[in-house]
Amino acid sequence: MSDYPSDLTLRPIEHWPAPRTEQPGPSPFSAPWRSTLQLLDRELRAIGAGNRPATAILQIAMREQDFRNDGLPRANAVPRHPGVILSIESSKGPLSFPCDRFTHWQDNLRAIALSLEALRKVDRFGTTPNAEQYTGFRAIGSASSTPIESTAQALRALELIAFPDTDGVDPSGIASSDRIKRLAKANTHPDRTGGDSDAFQRVQDLIKILGWDEGRA
Repeated sequence: MSDYPSDLTLRPIEHWPAPRTEQPGPSPFSAPWRSTLQLLDRELRAIGAGNRPATAILQIAMREQDFRNDGLPRANAVPRHPGVILSIESSKGPLSFPCDRFTHWQDNLRAIALSLEALRKVDRFGTTPNAEQYTGFRAIGSASSTPIESTAQALRALELIAFPDTDGVDPSGIASSDRIKRLAKANTHPDRTGGDSDAFQRVQDLIKILGWDEGRA
């Protein structure tokens, strides 16, 4: 059985959002791999909504064919570089953590998991009532900011908004871009009961990432 968190999906990296570290170095970590996955699982549960753990996508610098049918990396798969990107749909909003400081991708994932733990512990002091410590890791900001989510992440996020009661799955089986876009807008529109202007703007941002702007979908 896999030790990976149940709500974690592994994918190839589509775009590295920042200049690469020229010379990644050895990490100071000595914890076993299973410990890293357990830490990550705990932190994803801590920033999930309600009793559900946060859903996340881990991007690794591997090819599509380097992943098995169950979504996990093949034992002989070698990444092109050690960088990883962890993107999270959290109760704090969409977050993105790229890291390529260390020579092994597993160590870079541990660095991210430890960062999540440290950010969460800031809350104990009561100085961040609006989760300000996560500001630098927001995946999507205002309409004028540059989004760093991949199209796969954006589609998953939009599906969850369009079909919140079925975990992002269209019960009709249609799942067309027009239908996903229309329902996501309807579910978040400020004029609707339970709608929210920030959530509606986020839907617009996701649509732009997917290239589903008006007249293009």
